[in-house]
Amino acid sequence: MTLKPTVLVAEDESALVTLLRYNLEREGYRVLDTQDGEEALLIASEEKPDVIILDWMMPQLSGIEVCRRLRQRQETRNVPILMLTARGEETDRIRGLDTGADDYITKPFSMTELLARLRAVMRRIRPGLAEDTIKIGDLEMDRAAHRVRRGGKDIHLGPTEFKLLDHLIQHPGRVFSREQLLDAVWGSDVYVEARTVDVHVGRLRKALNVEGVRDPIRTVRSAGYALDDAFVAA
Repeated sequence: MTLKPTVLVAEDESALVTLLRYNLEREGYRVLDTQDGEEALLIASEEKPDVIILDWMMPQLSGIEVCRRLRQRQETRNVPILMLTARGEETDRIRGLDTGADDYITKPFSMTELLARLRAVMRRIRPGLAEDTIKIGDLEMDRAAHRVRRGGKDIHLGPTEFKLLDHLIQHPGRVFSREQLLDAVWGSDVYVEARTVDVHVGRLRKALNVEGVRDPIRTVRSAGYALDDAFVAA
């Protein structure tokens, strides 16, 4: 039996805590929560959660200060931190990341995006904790088995198409430029023509779009590609 990853939610909005707990538990996480920054530090030291969702503005101690102290302590130095905030300015995002947060999400946010970012943070910091299987719409991706299914039917993808889908599925609704996809899938140290992305997106679409089903990949003119929000919500 696999132990459930533990998430500590430090957030002072009760309604949001309830919503997060419901969705996280449904995804198979064990959830601890607090509405107080000082208590968040205590719980983090005692329980050693696998990941922390931390609100910027909290009573007693701000999320930024909690993050700074967590990074100073040996036992919590490497715990992934996803910061929540209503502050959307670039300077605030940079401050949060520089303090030690692994990712940053601005309120209001979709629960689908938060869960995807949570999986991505855990996979990046502690690969063994991330779910091997992701389901979005009628798409199912199994990383361990390197298998993709749609509507219960196996879809055969090449290694590049698999990595491309994996990247898009981690960030549902987010538009990536060709250059960003090149860096994410091929690596920044490899020179590949930007048009190569179009070729592989075309192959991915051809494999995924069996007759009569919705195209999950959205082309944004002059911008790039995204996993379609409408498909994610379906």
